[in-house]
Formats: sequence, C-alpha cells, structure tokens
Amino acid sequence: MKITVLGSGSKGNSTLIEINDKKILIDVGFSYKHIKEKLEQIKVDPKEIDYLLITHEHKDHIYGLNVFLKRVKPLLLIKEKLYNTLFDQNEYSKVQLLNETQEIDGIKINVISLSHDAVDPVGFLIEYNDESMVYIADTGYINHKILPKITNKTYYLLESNHDTELLINGPYPPHLQRRILSDKGHLSNEFCGTYLSKVIGDNTKKVILIHLSETNNDPKIALETTMKILKENEITFNNIECANQREMVIIK
Repeated sequence: MKITVLGSGSKGNSTLIEINDKKILIDVGFSYKHIKEKLEQIKVDPKEIDYLLITHEHKDHIYGLNVFLKRVKPLLLIKEKLYNTLFDQNEYSKVQLLNETQEIDGIKINVISLSHDAVDPVGFLIEYNDESMVYIADTGYINHKILPKITNKTYYLLESNHDTELLINGPYPPHLQRRILSDKGHLSNEFCGTYLSKVIGDNTKKVILIHLSETNNDPKIALETTMKILKENEITFNNIECANQREMVIIK
C-alpha cells in the first residue's frame, strides 16, 4: 500500500492510494490540471485512476470533480445521499453506491460515518492483506463506537484542523468560530491527539495530520500538541508528519 497526499488543507484535498496495480483517489479538491500535475510528479497518469471516493460535497473536496469524471471516467464510489446531491439521476453512469463495507479487487473499503455540516459526510478504512489506512477529515468529533473499528491500523490520516487558542484569538468572526468548534465542525489539535492516543497500536507505522488550517493552526503547534498528548497517555510514537496544501507527503 502506497499513500500519497497530493495536498490537504482548507483550499483543497486529494489523496492517492496505490494497491498492487489499482489506484484509488480520495476527493478531488483541486482543479483537474493541478491534480494531473501532481500525479505526473509521481509518474501516474490520471487515467490510471480506477476508483474515486468522495467524502462530502464541500468545495475543497470536490472542486475538480466534474472535469475529473469527464476526463478520467473512474468508477465513482459514493454514498447515495451525496450522489443525489451532486448529480441529476444517471448523470454519471460509472457509479457504485457505498454500503458500510464492500470489497473491490480484494480491497476492503469500510465507510466511517462522520459529523460535519454536510450531506452524509464520511471517512474511510481501507484494508488489503495485512495493511490498513484510516482517512478521517472534516468532522467535529468521532463517535466512540467507531474507535474499536479503527484501532491498531497501519496508517492514520487524521484531521488536525486548528489550535483552539489561535482560532479564538484569530480573525474569524464569532459565528464561524462557533461552527468550527461545534460537533459538526472540525477536529482541533487537542482532539486529534486524544483520538490518536486511543487508536495507535503496535501495528501503526505512520500518522499524517491533515486538513490543517493555514489561518488557525501551525504545523509545529499541531505536532507538539499531538506528541504531548501521546506522551501523557504513555504512548511512544514519533513517526508523525503534517500535510499541507503545496507539498506532497508520500508513504511507501
């Protein structure tokens, strides 16, 4: 399993997962041109993408969706409510509606229900043989019932959107601060670290903090907060990295 975060943040999100000869893209929050340029840097032709997963309908996750579908024509894996929100009936024909769990080409894709101000927002647990990846962005919290299902996985891509003090003392108006801090908003650095302290296990190899706000966060603060919380919970784990909008992060 090879994972490449093409970019992640408030301005756009897209992540590539390669398993054997199959390629899965999660979200297309950048223009087709931008995604094509990023993929070419790792010697991947966009038309090699077999499957496209969409988490929710916000612009920073679907900005390039329509052009990408027209140019690449992947199998679109999507929740029914979200498909009906984004498309007229049968507007895009290569669609498989997501259930809680499905297996495609030996790859197990588990849908994780999240809490965000969007239509049926989801994350994903992707498993193949002895490797697994958890992808969770854009959620105000993670239901405690989900935690056992995502514990001790190989890779975690988890939202660490904001530092609470930077948000409260920053330029955002009060109504936007309340939205971000709400149960349908975004995970703070503190919540990200707390959740990681509950799920990291002996099989975990790498953690990438994703969807960091450029206004209300700082990679150094996000890393320090996460490491502090892990240490407080007597967890020794150092292989943590922050994704950003411009540079790719690659896990091989």
